[in-house]
Order: sequence, then C-alpha cells, then structure tokens
Amino acid sequence: MPRMTKIIAIAALAGAMSFGSSQAAAPAFDPKDAIEYRERIMRTLQEQTAIIGMMASMAVPDSHVKETATTIALSAKMAAKSFEQNVPGGEAKPDVWTKYADFKSRMDAFVVDSQKLADAANKGASLTELTELLVPALPCKDCHDLYRDEKKK
Repeated sequence: MPRMTKIIAIAALAGAMSFGSSQAAAPAFDPKDAIEYRERIMRTLQEQTAIIGMMASMAVPDSHVKETATTIALSAKMAAKSFEQNVPGGEAKPDVWTKYADFKSRMDAFVVDSQKLADAANKGASLTELTELLVPALPCKDCHDLYRDEKKK
C-alpha cells in the first residue's frame, strides 16, 4: 500500500473511532437534573428581579443596573432553553407541555422583552425609562399563574 493511501486509511479509521466513542460517551439523562437546572435558573431570575425592583423603588443604588438587567436577559434565554425538553415535574404544571405553544410564545416574548431592558440599560437609559420597560420585561406573575404550581414549604 502506498504511503499516502496508508495515511488516508489511518486518518479515516481514527475519525470513525473517535465518532463512535463520542457517541457512546454521552452521559445518561436524568430528568431530576433537568428539573433542578430549571429551578436554579428560575431562582436566579427571582433574585435578579428583586434586585432591579429594589433599584426601581430607590431602596438601593442603581449602580449595577446594567449588570442586573443583562443577567435577567441571559437568564431568560436560559429559562426558555431549559423547558425545551419535555420533563414534567418540579413546580411546572403539566400545562407547560399540554399547552406548550402558548407557554413557548410567552417565554419567547420574555426573552425578547428582557433583552430590550438589558439593551436600554447598557445604552445608559435612566432608571425612569428602565422602569417603564420592567412590566413587559418581567411577565413572571402572568406566566406563573398559568404554568407554575408553587411547592409548599
């Protein structure tokens, strides 16, 4: 076998072996992990929303409003992605999946509107201007009323 043919054959074999091993090495999926991941993202959103609310009410300085708004927007994206897999449980009502089109449209709007808030904050919008963007950017209660079954402590 000529040298170039051997090199090509070895490269092809190595590629095939690495493809096969990467497929076999995928970790097992545990639904409990997906639920915990979702809940942690939602807790992040809850905390960041509380912080920006404190800023809006002037209870604390707004010196980190850009970072807070950016964290909310990023967390909204993560929250939307965390519900792409049909994994019932946690505080999510079964309606999340039985009415997924409505739920997804709400999450998509949340992502868009929270990004508008972050963009405005990063462009130096005043706290008054940002306050006007908070209601559409943070539709938490409306969505939770329909799709969340809060755990009893």
